Amino acid sequence: MGLTNLNPTHLSSAKITAAQDAIAALETALAEITINLSVEDRRRYGSINEQNKLFVNKVYDYNRSQANLSSPEVDWDEFNKDHSSRNSMETMISRLESLITRLNNAKTLHDYDNYQAALIDYSFTTYKAGTSATGFEDKYKDLKQFFVKNSTSTAPPEAKP
Repeated sequence: MGLTNLNPTHLSSAKITAAQDAIAALETALAEITINLSVEDRRRYGSINEQNKLFVNKVYDYNRSQANLSSPEVDWDEFNKDHSSRNSMETMISRLESLITRLNNAKTLHDYDNYQAALIDYSFTTYKAGTSATGFEDKYKDLKQFFVKNSTSTAPPEAKP
């Protein structure tokens, strides 16, 4: 028998509610700065690459340490606010991406557990349908549709009576 119950940890209803409330609070706290760019805008503004981040940080460092060398045509107060905001957002994004990865990993294990248990139940249903036990033939026919034999899917092995 294969491995089952790979993730036996489950959140309580109270913890699920607390997490959903925290996400809602985060959405509310960030609502004023979240912007939905169009595909065209995203293409136009793109994303700053690592080389350009280093460039921006170097200009920031020069402005902080030798402001007399900075262009008077730049609004340095706004530049500094933008720099601070992007650093804060990058930190939040990194933390959220890490959390999303961990949530996806936990979900993957629960999905695997569910699928393995469903295969066991399907095998049992196949066996019971073969014995003409009441109700199992209809259940077998209903579940069998998920295992249509073609080149892209494989059916679970049939249970042997």
